[in-house]
Amino acid sequence: MRRLNPSLIAGGAIVGLIVLMALVSFVWTPYDATLVDPAVRLAEPSWEHWFGTDKFGRDVFSQIMVGSRTTLFVGVVAVGVAAVIGVPLGILAAMSKRWSSEVIMRTNDLLLAFPALLLAIMFGAVFGSSTLTAMIAIGIASVPSFARVIRSGALQVMRTEYVLAARAAGRQPFPIATRHVLPNVSSLITVQASVSFAIAVLAEAALSFLGYGTPPPTPSWGRMLQESQEFLFTAPRLAIFPGVAIAIAVLGFNLLGDGLRDRFDPKLEDRR
Repeated sequence: MRRLNPSLIAGGAIVGLIVLMALVSFVWTPYDATLVDPAVRLAEPSWEHWFGTDKFGRDVFSQIMVGSRTTLFVGVVAVGVAAVIGVPLGILAAMSKRWSSEVIMRTNDLLLAFPALLLAIMFGAVFGSSTLTAMIAIGIASVPSFARVIRSGALQVMRTEYVLAARAAGRQPFPIATRHVLPNVSSLITVQASVSFAIAVLAEAALSFLGYGTPPPTPSWGRMLQESQEFLFTAPRLAIFPGVAIAIAVLGFNLLGDGLRDRFDPKLEDRR
């Protein structure tokens, strides 16, 4: 049995802690994350407020906990949207005739030209700023990555002997796609989902920072950064805590994706 590589262990541990913090926030936080208490505004970290309070007197640690819930929720839905659209497109492009495949992939490239943030800002301007808008925009922007990766893996599967035998036996494309191609690209889907999750975390934070993401009073790491700008020199901790949370979350999902890629493709690990 192959041993687990360090990236997979470290990434899994970080992601596990973030998920645990999000789950705990449903049943317990030190304070109500949206409770405004002007009497303790800008309080320094103490036993009562572990990370201190912000300009409204809200407990920063409680906001970090609830913010992890928002970040994970946006990431799960955004990656889900990208996978539901991108995976079938990638398989369809691999199994279609040359001209059909070219049309699908060139359209995919056209969508790839729009960065997630730009697309989300456009959605926000048209449909209004909301968590749903951010999720859909990030998900659509991630579709090209899924489609390209899955198409590449599906093309390799389509050249295997068992798929060629199934086609020679007259089996229809849909059963081939669901019974042979999809199970053999599932590892690619898992790795791409982990990498896309890290991108979604950054995109959600950036959108909230710009005012196009999760609206107040729902806590968001990106908006916490935005609100801390005026206190960068007097209370830098207000920017440090959410900034470190974002960095750790992105690092965790990237390490997890890297570890999963090595796990599913031992040749990559052997070349290191």
